[in-house]
Amino acid sequence: MDSTTTAHQVASFLLETEAVKLRPEQPFKWSSGWNSPIYCDNRVTLSFPYIRSYIKDALAALIREHYTEAEAIAGVATAGIAQGALVADLLEMPFLYVRPQPKSHGMGNQIEGRLLPGQRVVLVEDLISTGGSSLKAAEAVKAAGGEVVGMVAIFTYGFPVAEENFRKAGIPLYCLSNYNALTEAALANGYIPESAMEALARWRESPETWGV
Repeated sequence: MDSTTTAHQVASFLLETEAVKLRPEQPFKWSSGWNSPIYCDNRVTLSFPYIRSYIKDALAALIREHYTEAEAIAGVATAGIAQGALVADLLEMPFLYVRPQPKSHGMGNQIEGRLLPGQRVVLVEDLISTGGSSLKAAEAVKAAGGEVVGMVAIFTYGFPVAEENFRKAGIPLYCLSNYNALTEAALANGYIPESAMEALARWRESPETWGV
């Protein structure tokens, strides 16, 4: 299956399960303060076995294709943990996960699991917005002695700032689906009317000023 077919299939699954909600007429408010016509919680897909398996298989295929040198899989907490564990099991690779910050008690771990010195790691994320939290997880793996060979994710908004952040970090990123595929699938499947497409496109171009 080619990447375009996968992108549209995953987008359709996200809409079908209501993991993604599109509401341009009544925007959501993100923690960043941005107004947004879209809300995304890909963890919902875990409750649907067929869709969960499709995503697992597709993420594993990305890793097999682009990261042949990978030696371990790391989920980015919290949303990347479950899917990362599924992928690691399929690929028969070690699994670990990365917290946003070290624990404040016990051993003070930020990385849970066994990371070997120099081990080549692929991180698994559910969603890429600006890339900030994902790249912090990558830095934590590097600081602990691992080598981050790249990252895979279920969905990306495709913001230029994210692309630039990953480029600067020198970390390749491959995602199953994206905002353009999502809006196309939403229109094709009747989730939104044609009249909503202009507002959705404007948000994608300037999310920080949209709806202000």
